[in-house]
Amino acid sequence: MNIHVQGHSLYAYTGGKPFNPAQPTAVFIHGVLHDHSVWILQTRYLAHHGWNVLAIDLPGHCKSDGPPPQSVEEAAATVIALIDALNITQAALIGHSFGSLIALEAAAQDAQAHPGRVSHLVMVGTAYPMRVSPALLDFSVSAPAKAIDMVNSFSHSTLAPPPSALGPGTWLYGGNKALMRRVMASNTQANVFYLGFKACDTYNGAEKAMPQVPCPTLFVLGTADQMTPPKAAQSLIDLCAQPQVVKLPAGHSLMTEAPEGVLQALKDFLKP
Repeated sequence: MNIHVQGHSLYAYTGGKPFNPAQPTAVFIHGVLHDHSVWILQTRYLAHHGWNVLAIDLPGHCKSDGPPPQSVEEAAATVIALIDALNITQAALIGHSFGSLIALEAAAQDAQAHPGRVSHLVMVGTAYPMRVSPALLDFSVSAPAKAIDMVNSFSHSTLAPPPSALGPGTWLYGGNKALMRRVMASNTQANVFYLGFKACDTYNGAEKAMPQVPCPTLFVLGTADQMTPPKAAQSLIDLCAQPQVVKLPAGHSLMTEAPEGVLQALKDFLKP
């Protein structure tokens, strides 16, 4: 599904179902060098169980046009503009890593203008501050292939996913590396790798944003996550008005390492 947002075409995967204004909507936001496909199991399930699903490609990534966001705040404005464009009256915002900060910022911004429109916030593999090492920032420009290798070594705690994610025999490291290379190659005008990392590293608005989020907030954290270890999310949990925390035996790529666990956490959290 392509939606006209901020003067450009924004792509959103809908889980194979048409958008139904009468249903609640779940907006899924990916992390650095990812796209909508990282949410495949969770989005397909919700789309067939009473939810509209909008798993977006961020601007300048893969199927979405426009310049890539250079800050968390800029990406959050795109999410809000998407909700506005479709006249959505109730939305759950679900983000992974970089996307979790975007979801947080969007929920806080939207609460000021449209109280109650964001009904749920889910932050998967999150941390604050979400610092990126100077070496990774440098390699994302000077040696992106090396940086992709580094990210993958830190992002996974296992070699292969359960069958419910990508199928038996799938290689998580290789599959994610291929996805990251494809996402980076999708934009020849800007380095979406560096821009995403830089946006994470420089975001300093969470301490202000989190207390402004009135809706229930779910933190889904990987116990073996080396990129955003669970303890790095505690500052956000402490500031949250209605926190729920689920910890899963996985690394940073929770949606493929613990797909059923992530889905069950979403089902429990989003149920009426």
